[in-house]
Amino acid sequence: MVAMFLGAVEGTVVTTAMPTIVRELQGFQIMSWVFSIYLLTSAVTTPIYGKFADMYGRRKTLSIGIIIFIIGSCLCGISQNMIQLIIFRGIQGLGAGGIFTVTYTIVGDIFTLSERARVQGLLSSVWGIASIAGPLVGGFFIDYTSWHWIFFINLPFGILSLVILQKNLTEDFVRQEHTIDYGGIAFLSIAITAFLGGLVKWYSFIIFLIALIFFYSIEKKAKEPVIPLEILTKDSVLVNGLSFLASAVLMGGDVYLPLFIQSVLGYRATISGLTMAPMSISWLIAAFFLAKAIPRYGERWVMILSFGVILASCFMLIFLDPQTSLFLIGIIVFLLGLGFGGCFTALTLMVQSSVGYEQRGAATALNALVRTVGQTIGVGALGSMLNLFMARFYTFHGSSGTGQDILALNFSIHALFIAFVVIALICFLFSFFLPNHLKEEQGGLS
Repeated sequence: MVAMFLGAVEGTVVTTAMPTIVRELQGFQIMSWVFSIYLLTSAVTTPIYGKFADMYGRRKTLSIGIIIFIIGSCLCGISQNMIQLIIFRGIQGLGAGGIFTVTYTIVGDIFTLSERARVQGLLSSVWGIASIAGPLVGGFFIDYTSWHWIFFINLPFGILSLVILQKNLTEDFVRQEHTIDYGGIAFLSIAITAFLGGLVKWYSFIIFLIALIFFYSIEKKAKEPVIPLEILTKDSVLVNGLSFLASAVLMGGDVYLPLFIQSVLGYRATISGLTMAPMSISWLIAAFFLAKAIPRYGERWVMILSFGVILASCFMLIFLDPQTSLFLIGIIVFLLGLGFGGCFTALTLMVQSSVGYEQRGAATALNALVRTVGQTIGVGALGSMLNLFMARFYTFHGSSGTGQDILALNFSIHALFIAFVVIALICFLFSFFLPNHLKEEQGGLS
């Protein structure tokens, strides 16, 4: 839970601080890369951490991820320009790939399905506390000191999590000889990188397809594949697909709603963080109560309800304008938290219960990978879309000062809100095809 807090604080602090950072470092056009490179490196390493957790133990693997994350955070804190910040965020992402993957794997090891439902609520409470404290602390640093401190704040929490982890987590793990799937790791990394690169270079998709073919052929023959192909069932593909799309909307909201609040409405970073805080509170509420509802009603109806709330909330975003009150935005953010808290809780439980212990790390890592890629594609594609619509606005209306910039940004962000609605509608419709296995399994658990 402390390690989870480490990663959760980082996410809320950076998204709130980014408008200030890009103004100081003069890097608005490449702002999305600060998020994309972090998500890219964490995506590439996610399945590797998951496999290593199965091979060498959860505690050792998670500790390595935390240490790399701390180093990356300190380097981000001393960045002097956008290029340095982007590079160091990549290093930070190398460590982040292990934090959430192995953390959720440990939860799957320690608790039964019925217990996991309650623990998901506790883990979500960590997100809630971090998401409230993060914007407040980050906004304070930005408004009264320097944005560099938002990265240094990770250091004490990282050290604390390492101490508690080494002292208290015990696992019945027997070291055995394993065969590392180097070929699978290499081609999976190439495929992920090329896929994400396809956002800006069309030929990257060709490289992606070739790497994917090689990866598939290697995994079929590998003694210990990094992603066992048997976990890719019809239901798991559907679950991971919904995780991908939901993560894109979540990341888009986390990045571009603060941008709207600060750059269109004109509020300071601290106020922006407070306005986004209701999502954390409602996320906790939804995760706690819906986790209890899953064993009773099944995951399908929880997902239908959750995506229905997300769809309605995204639709409400379309009607925001430069005169919108923060109270209304807070209500919409609260509803978004209810939807995301429910859907991600259900998705996590579905993944954890779909395989046994020996494949739980790989299955959890695959889902974490899909979510990370969804976030990366989301922030990258939406960033390109934002720049495109701003260029179109200036083409038709011209550029004549700050007022025109606000109108252009408002126009472009609303185009992103419409994209949110489309993606949420797709998720809502596909959630009707989900199974209800968790409801059936619960009857046999003590």
